[in-house]
Amino acid sequence: MTSVIVDDRPDCDGPPDPAGSSEQNRRRVELDLGDRLAVLAWPGAAWLAALLVVAPVAFLATSILSPRGDVWRQQWETRLPGELVQTVVLLAGVSIGTLVLGVGFAWLTSAYRFPGSRLFGWLLISPLAMPSYVLGFVTLSVIGFTGPLQGWWRAQFGADAWFPDVRSMGGAIAVFSLVLYPYVFLLARAALRDQAGAAFEAARTLGAGPLEAARRVVLPQLRPAIAAGVAVVMMETLTDFATVQYFDVDTVSVGVFRIWRGTFDRDAASEIATLVLAFALAVIGIERLLRGRARFGEAAGRASGIVPRPLSGMRAGVATGLCTVVFALSFLLPSIQLVVWAVERARSDNGTPVTERFGDFLYHSLLLATICAVICAVVAMVVTNASRFGHRRSTGLAARLTAVGYAVPGPVVAIGVLLALVALDDALERIGLGLPGVAATGSFLGLVYAYSVRFMAPALNAAEAGLDQVSVDMTASARTLGHRPSSIMARIHFPLSRTSLATALVLVTIDALKELPIVLLLRPFGFDTLSVWTFNLASESRFEQAALPALTIVVFALIPVAVLSLSLNARSDAAAAAERATAPAGEGLL
Repeated sequence: MTSVIVDDRPDCDGPPDPAGSSEQNRRRVELDLGDRLAVLAWPGAAWLAALLVVAPVAFLATSILSPRGDVWRQQWETRLPGELVQTVVLLAGVSIGTLVLGVGFAWLTSAYRFPGSRLFGWLLISPLAMPSYVLGFVTLSVIGFTGPLQGWWRAQFGADAWFPDVRSMGGAIAVFSLVLYPYVFLLARAALRDQAGAAFEAARTLGAGPLEAARRVVLPQLRPAIAAGVAVVMMETLTDFATVQYFDVDTVSVGVFRIWRGTFDRDAASEIATLVLAFALAVIGIERLLRGRARFGEAAGRASGIVPRPLSGMRAGVATGLCTVVFALSFLLPSIQLVVWAVERARSDNGTPVTERFGDFLYHSLLLATICAVICAVVAMVVTNASRFGHRRSTGLAARLTAVGYAVPGPVVAIGVLLALVALDDALERIGLGLPGVAATGSFLGLVYAYSVRFMAPALNAAEAGLDQVSVDMTASARTLGHRPSSIMARIHFPLSRTSLATALVLVTIDALKELPIVLLLRPFGFDTLSVWTFNLASESRFEQAALPALTIVVFALIPVAVLSLSLNARSDAAAAAERATAPAGEGLL
């Protein structure tokens, strides 16, 4: 790293003062030493995070080194080929669905103004607060074969009247797309806020049509954020084992859960889980391919965003209608159904059980989600910044390894963490520094560790998308001026990517509030959460009684979503106010 001698004397017009040369040399040595330490410290921190995340997965992955032929033979002769095919089809369908919905609505709400556009800016994020298994169950209850909608349909058109099969791959893709598209929507919209609209306006000035300018200028700039969002969607879909069962879709994750729950054969489940890990690595590779070498930053360090233009007439009505339909299907109608069930249970003699512990369940859920979100956001910021201050390829590999935990099913992560902490307990006991079972058995530390491993990828992807908006030249200039990496991160990288970091906090908090398998397997005695409460009731088919805890999860998950949405809208208003004078009055983009 090139060192720069900074002469901060009041008068620098005359010849150099020989008396000051020693002070300049001392400062140059300090800068050189700081650079050398940074080259080691930042990649070291990134690799430490990667090792902590990979360790639980590695404990299970070692099972493939001595495979059991009878297990693989039985699975291949029965369900495994179909599970592989359905996993690929589901991932492809959900990726396309969330890509269309997420990018489409991000552009619509950011680039246009129409009736309700500001409100829909955060309403369209609200499905993140809806657990996929809740939307899946409500969907089947309302429009399934035994639901009221099909009952009315058959009454009107006959008992043999055709109706789309809801319990199918198409139904599963639709439900996942409606629940997961906000991942793409959030990151694409944050990137639009962090990107300057000057390039778009320049393309329009040069004669490009609005759609052509969006396709050739804006869409390439959004590629890192879109790739990150799609990767999170694919990982979330890959790890689900509850929702897909509602729709009779067998994926590899379902196979792992079926083996574990049906036979309690941990070794067999671990071996089959390596296929899920293989899919995860493929997803990470696809995300790298989609992102490519795209790097877009603001030359001036300030993003003005796309200036929204007004729509009127039929175009405004269509925009409002599309937003309304998607919001109603993905969040509003399911929430209303949950409210109806919760009210009915409250008024009936057979109400929701153990409501006296409601406060404890809520406190445990919020505590766990908050700690997990803070840990993931801090680690993600360190890992992503390491790529700017250390060896890019080395830190890039560390970042990819840090994301592996999100693509492993929750029960597998929990078992891996349990094995890792048991090994740690044994090691501490051998050297006389611990007691058996302190770290592993019924430990809140183990629970937080498992959550952090599981949800590091959303934070990492969001932080990377935010840092990609900061020009590499800006970082290099700050280093040339003598700023240390920690100062650059605090004074440049963090302020310019804070929207994406806020997105990371939101994504992790919401995922942690909805997580169920990990807390079921690793929670300390008496440490129940809202998700455990919901599961205990739903597992006994008391779905109406489960409406209260499920509704509580949705309500509290909406709080960070609302905070982020207000921040996005505030930045949009600032951008519009700054450039309203330069925007052609009344000009539409269509």
